[in-house]
Amino acid sequence: MSRLKGKRIVIAGGSGFIGTSLANHLSRAGAEVTILSREGRRRSTQANLGWQQWDARNLGEWTSALNGADALVNLVGRSVNCIKSPDNQDLILRSRIEATNILGRAMRVVELPPGTWVQMSTAHWYGDPPSVMCTEDSPMGYGFAPNVAKVWESTFAESKLPEQRGVLLRTSFVAGRDQGAGGGALATLKLLAKLGLGGRVGSGAQGMSWIHEQDLNRIFERSIVDSTMDGVYIASSPNPVSQALFMRAVRNAIGMPIGLPAFEWMVRLGAPLLLRTDPELALYGRYVQPQRLLESEFSFAFPNLDSALVDLITNDK
Repeated sequence: MSRLKGKRIVIAGGSGFIGTSLANHLSRAGAEVTILSREGRRRSTQANLGWQQWDARNLGEWTSALNGADALVNLVGRSVNCIKSPDNQDLILRSRIEATNILGRAMRVVELPPGTWVQMSTAHWYGDPPSVMCTEDSPMGYGFAPNVAKVWESTFAESKLPEQRGVLLRTSFVAGRDQGAGGGALATLKLLAKLGLGGRVGSGAQGMSWIHEQDLNRIFERSIVDSTMDGVYIASSPNPVSQALFMRAVRNAIGMPIGLPAFEWMVRLGAPLLLRTDPELALYGRYVQPQRLLESEFSFAFPNLDSALVDLITNDK
């Protein structure tokens, strides 16, 4: 019997790519899942998957979903896949702080708050150190993204109840299928590769730490049911690669023999104009290692990039 059978789980921000995948995974395993979403209720083909509207800023009727739940998973945060204008930077930071704060307030008004809170964070915590393998104990990086991660994690630490078990997942690039909820960034990389543009970006040596969506779902599941998990974990494959090698694997998976390189000046001009995104997302990166998961003998279903892309791209054609 699944360890999730009969458990009540609330996912805040569960209407996006990662949340949709996770909600389906948990509900298929027998959990009763409630998604907190600004978009309100949706119809679901799964009887144990429900929706509750909230604004991620104010207390309301949605707090009843937390009462008596076994676990809360918080995924709320505006996408960083955008131009880093001052307004967007403000939205990126505020969306994370406000949602985490209001969830913490809700914990203090319900009679039976969840015993476990699993919080999304980001491997951007480590910045962009070239050719350095980062683990949970590596120092924080510099710049806007690491500072967002720091404030996000600090807000979680302040909002979590003292008696709650808290698990914080510093997540890398998630490779997954389009779930009809905006898809993941892999869809954009596949398109670029199909157009012959999936080559080296800048030096190509920048780290591409990644994880298959199935493994990420299994890490969330383990965080919910394993009482020994506590504190910070890197949620990423144990085998990060360079950007050049990552795109070569994508090209191989779709059967594209060529991939034109993009020089740094081309990316700095083209990313904001054509893709409406920050060029540094492509030009910089990091290598991270999930040391704590490996020490606890977590078994990755897709530890290597080639097998992950075969599953997500080749077998999905």
